[in-house]
Amino acid sequence: MRIGGSSPQAQPLRTTPKQKNRKISDERQQIKPEQVLEELNGLIGLSEVKNLVSEISAYVQIQRRRERVSLRTEQLVLHMIFKGNPGTGKTTIARIMGKLFCSMGVLSRGHLIEVERADLVGEYIGHTAHKTREQVKKAMGGILFIDEAYSLARGGEKDFGKESIDVLVKAMEDHKDNLVLILAGYKREMEWFLRSNPGLYSRFPVHITFPDYSVDELLQIGTLMLKQRQYRMLSEARTALCKILEEKKREGNYNEGNARLVRNLIERAIRRQAVRLVKRRRLTREELMIIRPEDFE
Repeated sequence: MRIGGSSPQAQPLRTTPKQKNRKISDERQQIKPEQVLEELNGLIGLSEVKNLVSEISAYVQIQRRRERVSLRTEQLVLHMIFKGNPGTGKTTIARIMGKLFCSMGVLSRGHLIEVERADLVGEYIGHTAHKTREQVKKAMGGILFIDEAYSLARGGEKDFGKESIDVLVKAMEDHKDNLVLILAGYKREMEWFLRSNPGLYSRFPVHITFPDYSVDELLQIGTLMLKQRQYRMLSEARTALCKILEEKKREGNYNEGNARLVRNLIERAIRRQAVRLVKRRRLTREELMIIRPEDFE
């Protein structure tokens, strides 16, 4: 029996952004911390980073358990400094931490908002505070990840970057129960940044240094990238890729890309394989998968 004049065909329900965010949060809270740590340990390299993340996870869980039995607990302040060259896994680890903290109930959503100076700093008085607060609002319940954070202090006292820092510091205090701020960038520049603003250092209890990947680790990353795309290298192609990476290291360009460098080399090899094969009328499944040494030349 149908009531009223609506169509007998069911109409699709429109999901609002708030409902979508709640669904993502519910899904993440159903994930156990052990599952997130398993994802972390599946990453190539980063052994010291993995150990520190595991320590943070254990610390948070034990504080929660102490709280349940009315034991004194330390205040959970999880704002962090990530130091390292591009492509060393900083954003990946930040994303995993969001999921980890959400699975433990520390953050309500666990999402990652990645920003840089241009997203925070305005062009006139008052504009910067508004822009920075908007990004903080987007990150509530998750992680606000600021790449090249030292750029906020490069303009000196009169630069609007200082205004952004002031807003961020206030947000760290006001929302410490449901917001994690991660400042990231090159090691040397981040250390300069923290020295230039002594009040910041004590607000970030967790400092993680991301080392450059070794050539062997980058080869493993390249092999995994190809496998995920359903390609594979011949052993001669692997040797060719290894020579390129070793040459980049000798030239001093090795740390400019790390995993990003490998991704660019892999994607270029895939394009060159396509050029090599495109005019052939018949191709086997195997031929469509194989990356040859000349694809890296």
